[in-house]
Amino acid sequence: MDTAHPSTREKALALNLDPATYGTLAEIGAGQEVARWFFHVGGAAHTVAKTISAYDMAVSDGLYGPTDHYVSRQRLTAMLEHEYAELTARLGAARGERTAFFAFADTVATRGYRHPGGGRGWLGVRFQAQPGAPPSEVLIHANLFDGSAVGQQEALGVLGVNLIHGAYFHHREPEALIGALLDEVGRARVEIDMIRFAGPAFAGVDNRLMSLQLVEQQLTDAAMFTAAGEVVQPSEVLHGKPVLVERGSFRPITKLTLDVLERARDQFLKETQVQGREPVVLMEMTLHDLDVGKGIDHEDFVARADILGRLGLNVLISRFELYYQLAEYVVGSTDGLIGIAVGLPALRDIASERPADELAGGILESTGRLFKRSVKMYVHPTRDSATGEIREVGTATLPHPWHYFRDLLLETGHLVPIREYEADYLSISSPDVLAHIRAGEAGWERFVPPAVADAIVAGGLFGYRR
Repeated sequence: MDTAHPSTREKALALNLDPATYGTLAEIGAGQEVARWFFHVGGAAHTVAKTISAYDMAVSDGLYGPTDHYVSRQRLTAMLEHEYAELTARLGAARGERTAFFAFADTVATRGYRHPGGGRGWLGVRFQAQPGAPPSEVLIHANLFDGSAVGQQEALGVLGVNLIHGAYFHHREPEALIGALLDEVGRARVEIDMIRFAGPAFAGVDNRLMSLQLVEQQLTDAAMFTAAGEVVQPSEVLHGKPVLVERGSFRPITKLTLDVLERARDQFLKETQVQGREPVVLMEMTLHDLDVGKGIDHEDFVARADILGRLGLNVLISRFELYYQLAEYVVGSTDGLIGIAVGLPALRDIASERPADELAGGILESTGRLFKRSVKMYVHPTRDSATGEIREVGTATLPHPWHYFRDLLLETGHLVPIREYEADYLSISSPDVLAHIRAGEAGWERFVPPAVADAIVAGGLFGYRR
């Protein structure tokens, strides 16, 4: 037996043989694949108090209350609340002193006649880490990629067992819990793009760091949290919305960084497809931007996230190395207009990017993927460090042959010059500001927004010292 990664059978059996664990499994939309594992390995009477599968909408609403969307976090939460409350009310007095109760629930849409593509669903477990303890909770959102409904159901069964087992045996080490979620299914079959921990078993856990873990451990390509630090499932937030995104290291975020975003937003709001609608604004950080030379510094990541939160900005963490990968991800999450805010130096970097090896069409294909459908790039000017002249996208020198693409994209409206900007900000460089902060030099505060300066000083961030 591999103690680090036991099989699904071994996990289900370990739970059945644990004299304390006892609970309910409620599953909607993909059979009772999780419950089946506990009955299959034997000893389920020691673990399973009840299983239920409320497929009929009227029955489901009668148990858990009405809802607009049956495959949603709201429905999952209602299921967990109802089943856990019922379980503890009925059995708490009789066996509460020796039992760590749990309620597991999932609500899933798998591949079928009406949904021929991939499946998706919400899974969660509410549990007591020990008898008599207040409940804690883990919620996840999963995308299922098997080509058949049966395959997706089987993957869901394994994932559910992994989640319950992780809650009981790895709640003291949530990174290990995350790392074990895809045991015996793998990333090719399942993606976890949101996870949320809550309750006393996870005291001190920062869910933003757990989102980073999803990306870092390759359970997903991108994860998202709001300015308030609330982790969210990206496609539910982005679906049908216009989206404006700016990529950067934000180490630290400067007045120039914000000017690029705000000026792009001003022009984005004037687009016909956006007028009268509030866009979702995202600040994207890649794992490459988070690597500070010795791997990913989690404290440094939290510092950047805190500052972006103070500025009211949502964060997307991703594995995307190239801009077209970011564009394709957002295009897959919304049918609204997509804006990418960049400075001219970033556009030069894009023009110098080497397309991924799997792109047979090379630069033609990567450019087509970057500007597919409704993607527009808003380009902020820069100041030439040698001459002091301001360079704009229409006249700037770009690597050959990208200047031909520039002319075409300007004519078709996919490249949009930012016309109004703060010229005084054009010489600001995040690496230079960071160097001044670390060296303890005075005056760096004038290059960043006041809220950012206050956060850096108060928290001693980015190597700041008085």
